[in-house]
Amino acid sequence: MTLEAASPGANYGSTASGSSFYAAMRILPHDQREAMFQIYSFCRQVDDIADSDGPRDERLAALQAWRNDIDALYQGNPPPRLKDYLASVKTFGLKREDFLAIVDGMEMDVPQDIRAPDMATLDLYCDRVASAVGRLSVRVFGLPEADGIELAHHLGRALQLTNILRDIDEDAGLGRLYLPREALLHAGITSNDPDRVIVERALSKVCLPLAQRAKLYFEKSDEIMNRNRRRAVRAPRMMSKYYHAILDLLIARGFNAPREPVRVSKITRIAILLRYALI
Repeated sequence: MTLEAASPGANYGSTASGSSFYAAMRILPHDQREAMFQIYSFCRQVDDIADSDGPRDERLAALQAWRNDIDALYQGNPPPRLKDYLASVKTFGLKREDFLAIVDGMEMDVPQDIRAPDMATLDLYCDRVASAVGRLSVRVFGLPEADGIELAHHLGRALQLTNILRDIDEDAGLGRLYLPREALLHAGITSNDPDRVIVERALSKVCLPLAQRAKLYFEKSDEIMNRNRRRAVRAPRMMSKYYHAILDLLIARGFNAPREPVRVSKITRIAILLRYALI
């Protein structure tokens, strides 16, 4: 599951998404909360590199430096920026390959901007920038190994697909288009130019099936959370409900231009908080 998002890919920076992340994390015990904020900080920093307007070779080098630092962390010699992570890695059994997968996902936007990836590439992207974050997170939350990995798989993809559908216009402004090539062609859209695609009349034929795919991922996530301890799934449940509400608003609004931004109402946010954090 993403640690929230609002820029193109993983999107770790928006105020709206940030609020849901902080609300979900504040309910955790101290050690878990610290570990989650470390994971969030890591994601935010590598995401900022991928989304910067610096030369591509410099961004690639900066991401490689993060890989080197992750390797040093797991060799017991963490660099200053990861020194505080050592305790969380040991306490919660965080996996090196999940941190590296996140870097790999961010890097997918760097050599060239993603434009209409095929479905397999889009799924790999979602796994790296979202489900890998989920695999780190579920270890902190204390879910059983198998259910935790399965929850990360489904909820990560649900959140990331929702991000993609929400941020179509914002991503196009950055020259990116995450809608899958097969869906575009099926709708009769042959261009991969983001500025042209986002004004296509057939765009709903692309987005609605993707929204239904996200809904199926949310349903699978609910099944997994329903069979686990309520305390262990409080934080992912809050994030799931918040993002599911965004998805429902997107479907109700429609996907044809012009598209007004959708926002979860304050009443809905409070209701989610009361139901899953306090009761």
